Amino acid sequence: MPDAGMAGTVPALKQVLAGIVGAAHVHEDDATRRLHSGDIWSEAKEPVALVVAPDNLDQLSRLMAALHEAGVAVAPRGAGMSYTSGYIPSVAGTVSLDMRRMNRVLDIRADDMVVTVEAGCTWVDLNNALAPLGLRAPFWGPMSGLTSTIGGGISQLNAMLGAGHYGTSSESVVAMSVVLADGRVLRTGARGPDGETPFYRHYGPDLAGLFAGDCGAFGIKAHISLRLIQAPAAEDYASFSFKTGEELMRAMAAMARAGVASEMCAFDPGLTKVRMQRASMSGDVKALGAVVTRQKSLLRGLWEAVKVAKAGRNFVDLESYPLHIIAEGRCAASVAHDMATARRLAADHGGTEIENTIAKVIRAMPFPPLNSVLGPGGERWIPIHGQVSLSQAPALFSALQALFAELAPEFERFGVRTGYLFSSMSTNALVLEPVMYWPDAKFPAHDAAMEPAHAARLPVQPANPAATAFVAATRKRVIAIFQRFGCGHFQIGRAYPYKDSRDQASWELLGAIKQVLDPKGAINPGCLGLDHRKG
Repeated sequence: MPDAGMAGTVPALKQVLAGIVGAAHVHEDDATRRLHSGDIWSEAKEPVALVVAPDNLDQLSRLMAALHEAGVAVAPRGAGMSYTSGYIPSVAGTVSLDMRRMNRVLDIRADDMVVTVEAGCTWVDLNNALAPLGLRAPFWGPMSGLTSTIGGGISQLNAMLGAGHYGTSSESVVAMSVVLADGRVLRTGARGPDGETPFYRHYGPDLAGLFAGDCGAFGIKAHISLRLIQAPAAEDYASFSFKTGEELMRAMAAMARAGVASEMCAFDPGLTKVRMQRASMSGDVKALGAVVTRQKSLLRGLWEAVKVAKAGRNFVDLESYPLHIIAEGRCAASVAHDMATARRLAADHGGTEIENTIAKVIRAMPFPPLNSVLGPGGERWIPIHGQVSLSQAPALFSALQALFAELAPEFERFGVRTGYLFSSMSTNALVLEPVMYWPDAKFPAHDAAMEPAHAARLPVQPANPAATAFVAATRKRVIAIFQRFGCGHFQIGRAYPYKDSRDQASWELLGAIKQVLDPKGAINPGCLGLDHRKG
């Protein structure tokens, strides 16, 4: 429960908020409050006081005005897939904003090639709405897009689908409508004669950029407009195996420079073994069905499914570094040219082509169930990522490997397994994402993400604070290596030392912006290192 100082105010505040959104959408039960007070990495020492779910921009504006008048801290939450404590309450009496009711695709303007959604819309719902029109956003989602929201994706930034050509989620943004701490609505971009039909991002300074990657610290995203492209007419897939991570890094960098892949996804031997252990027969059946329906004809789909089934799970050398790429374009000839370039670059860097099963499945099932939030034995899981320049990627990987080699005895002692996920961002960065699995008790966020039947099959791990403390310390050492290589980060939250990476002038500007937009420091206090609260 909230502390004694809040106890007298919570019933009155609840009544005010219920008057705006309806009593059914203000929650005070322990289970909901705990769910909104933790992510897949951490839980707050004290849960949020209330959880309130607005239905539209007007309700959100009125909520923020009421909370501002009450002097209450606010933490916006989308699907809750953070692993950097991005929406974890840091002060007593925080109210959690559950944005999932604001989930509509508001306006598809194919003639202007713009779509506007509410911030709680999921990536899968957006893609389902656009597909019949032969359209999509350039960046079209993270692999958690089954539940991850677009507002969360712009706040935290994303990698994966379309990122090899178009960069992260915010690079597809045209405009936003953002509710500020006092309830005012800030609208960005060139917005047409009525002010409500945004069509172009840049009109003077890029205000939309202030709210991209802000972890919800500057304002609450209500409406987001994304530019559209015609869905590619052709696509193809290829997979390659490399003997070392350094070879893989050089090959991925060469392919990124050439711009040949819309998506690149690679694993190290450790993560490959986890993935193979996690795979199930039911998952295989779903994947085959998705491969069939992905193709333009039933005959072609059945043939592709036969090839996938025949390859099975034995095509990947468990000691290798597999890379999976997808090329897409306006015609088969352009895709064939890109694939030929990718094959040449892979061979130039020691790669051997293998069955492209995983690459096909990534495209056929871009938004799989989120059952991977726990390991195959019910272990907790935490990724740490960095965006690194193409030239520095091999050296960064070597430095991370040296740290893991140094810690090998402790990994053994605490039962920690490690792995890597690698991907690319447009033509100028690679994403290196070390991950750690270890035995420890799960959080409500894990159960909320997984399919219930899958969650029921997993072993239940007991609390293991010693192992978690070791993982936390290792995480800090990994982040320190990223800092040494000048990396950038998505999903900064409270995990990455953003303030330390900024020069004084930049930090003073960010602080001044925070002061203007949120003078009481009430929105997500502590995120990005912006921890002042005044008034």
